[in-house]
Amino acid sequence: MEQTKSAFVAIVGKANVGKSSLLNLLLGEKIAIVSSKPQTTRTKIMGVWTEGALQLIFLDTPGFHRPKTKLSEHMNRAVTYSIGDVDLILFVVESKGALNEEEMTLIETFQKKRLPVILVINKVDLVEKEELLPRIRDLSAQYDYLSVVPVSALEQKGIDELKKVLAQAAPEGPHYFPDDTLTDQPERTIVSEIIREKILRNMRDEIPHGTAVSIEKMKERENGMLDIEAVIYCEKESHKGMIIGKKGVMLKKIASEARADMEAFLDAKVNLKCWVKVRDDWRNNENMIKNLGLRFEE
Repeated sequence: MEQTKSAFVAIVGKANVGKSSLLNLLLGEKIAIVSSKPQTTRTKIMGVWTEGALQLIFLDTPGFHRPKTKLSEHMNRAVTYSIGDVDLILFVVESKGALNEEEMTLIETFQKKRLPVILVINKVDLVEKEELLPRIRDLSAQYDYLSVVPVSALEQKGIDELKKVLAQAAPEGPHYFPDDTLTDQPERTIVSEIIREKILRNMRDEIPHGTAVSIEKMKERENGMLDIEAVIYCEKESHKGMIIGKKGVMLKKIASEARADMEAFLDAKVNLKCWVKVRDDWRNNENMIKNLGLRFEE
């Protein structure tokens, strides 16, 4: 019988570098929300990929950044804790540009703890091949990476090669989840994240990061349809008006797009109702952060 292998893998990097897109491609399913806006991911989303004797458990961590609120502090803590508690790390960087202060801080952490890191250079579709080799050489000089893998999450290139590298690096060990597991996240968490993604994709920059979503009800009818009720929290009365939109048009658009994704993920018809409420400065309110499931606790 073939010896089983398993590894807990943290996906780390600066905000908006493509970590969530990479996770979704590795899993072959969308469980992490994706947006062009930074700091889209707020929690550690765990995804599980099993093929034959190999099981990889991925942690898609929030983008490491300079904290400005208590919520930001919890997000950074989630990253730091994940790094020290996994078998492998995927450090995702972009194909061009100098590494920023947060990325250099991550490398310093790798050096202090001598962590097993695979460097993933994303967005290689933005550079020519002759530009990539110097990039690999320069980045490889900063740390002794297990491997360097160029990928393009946008064009879905390099993912199979990355899986091969992960398979080789994974230690022998038991599978920690049933082989058909996709994520350890409750359905309510995924559903709330789907709504938040639609807010991020449809709203102006200043509004989305001041929003959070709470699923108040999720109940299945006898005919299999799911009734879902959600509250979208924002920080200002003016933001509430923008999220609802003129004659409720924006909120209907957000709910309609979210419902379509929910039905695909849950494989069921969904009746979705959304409300918008104002909670001033909730990102600095520890009780609010905890109630929304966003506070990092070991």
